[in-house]
Amino acid sequence: MTTTPPSYGTPEHPRVAVRGEARLEVDPETARITITVTARGKDRHNALEDLTRRNNHVLELARSYGQSIEKLETGAFSITPELTQKGRNEQIHAYHGRVHITAVLNDFTALGEFTTKIADLDMTRVNGPWWGLRPDSPAHAAARRQAVHEAVQRAREYADALGAHLTALVELADLGAENTTPTALPAPGATRGRAAFGGAAPETAPALDLEPQRQTVYAQVNARFLMSPPKL
Repeated sequence: MTTTPPSYGTPEHPRVAVRGEARLEVDPETARITITVTARGKDRHNALEDLTRRNNHVLELARSYGQSIEKLETGAFSITPELTQKGRNEQIHAYHGRVHITAVLNDFTALGEFTTKIADLDMTRVNGPWWGLRPDSPAHAAARRQAVHEAVQRAREYADALGAHLTALVELADLGAENTTPTALPAPGATRGRAAFGGAAPETAPALDLEPQRQTVYAQVNARFLMSPPKL
């Protein structure tokens, strides 16, 4: 009759605990830019008209790129009165309007051209790009597999140093999965930011040459194994 070894480790079946880590450098999958459309006028109606027209222009330009832009979202909108600085009366000097738009592109060939065209528009600000990976990117799974393989290899090396071999896996857990404080890791998708204010230009500006920034993917696991009796 075969006896199952205990999971907590004994002198006959010692337990070995290791950590597996992986760090991969991969190409980005998406680039995100933020666009701020602004308008200013002495009359609220005129300011809103200018803001609407410029906002529609940005959206139409973005939609003309088809599937190259996989996400287009409008964020905050505001119209703010500017009071005169002189006198005690609440006299309005002008109105300021803003609309924030986020665009996520998956075609980096179109990214430079699109960014340049947006920056060339009147009263328009561009920030970005922020390079990144999708949540379901295969790179994350590849990093996790590599971390597990490293944990197994490390445990085997410990067992081999004692003249033993691994007999069972007791536990495999993400770092911080068991009521412990997760280790702070550098955020994947470090960004390279640029900003520009659009303005009227006599000619179309040449497309920006934007070099994609490689992304760092991390994975860490804790693993516990049982091994055969060591030869001490």
